[in-house]
Amino acid sequence: MNRQAQAVIMLLFGGAILKASLSELYLRYVKEGLRPFLIGAGVLLVAAAVLTLWYDLRGRTAGPDRPAGPGGPDEDTTPGGHDEHGGHHHEPRVGWLLLLPVLGLLLVAPPALGSDAAGQAGTVLTAPGADSDYPTLPAGDPVDLGLLDYASRAVFDGGRSLTGRTLRLTGFVTPGPDGQPMLARMVMSCCAADGRPIKVALSGDVPAAVPADTWIQVVGGWTARTARDPVNQAEVPYLEVRSWQEVTPPKQQYE
Repeated sequence: MNRQAQAVIMLLFGGAILKASLSELYLRYVKEGLRPFLIGAGVLLVAAAVLTLWYDLRGRTAGPDRPAGPGGPDEDTTPGGHDEHGGHHHEPRVGWLLLLPVLGLLLVAPPALGSDAAGQAGTVLTAPGADSDYPTLPAGDPVDLGLLDYASRAVFDGGRSLTGRTLRLTGFVTPGPDGQPMLARMVMSCCAADGRPIKVALSGDVPAAVPADTWIQVVGGWTARTARDPVNQAEVPYLEVRSWQEVTPPKQQYE
């Protein structure tokens, strides 16, 4: 792989990052707040690739006018050129593997982490936060809650702030250990690589015969019933479902 090929791959890689970060695609990989850093990285890669190509092409054009000797026309020291014994310099071919993530970003739009990832990892609810005082929920029913907020209040606060309230949760369906559907959502600290699920078991009007990864919105109330996640033995709270409906996946699918 010579210098021009390296620059072209860098250009494609930077362009792929810019394409993802200037659309909503980047939300499948990183948190929303990292968008400016992705745009900056993409711009730097594109600029570096363009400068590398310009410098290399300018050097080749001026090659005949350079004096003989090291770096001159009598000796080609560019990657992939010839040494003084007439042999070829071969750069590691593993560099071509960089094309794989580039093609993945340009040609394929992989989905966000879903039920497969949720089934292989234990729920993220393993320890209470530093602040165990949960604020009162806003007035009006139903109250929209994130799955992590609901699970934390249900387990670590004993459901005190949830009692008597009608709650609305949104997530995707994932099979539970008993075969019954659960509501889940991936929690991401930085990027999809550290994503872990938060799970809420369902009772009452359970959405039966709904395929995994279907996004639904459930309305119900807190129940003291809990279960254990078979993956890490963490406590999983239940929600008593009163009604539910399928919904379009949200723009930001991670919590």
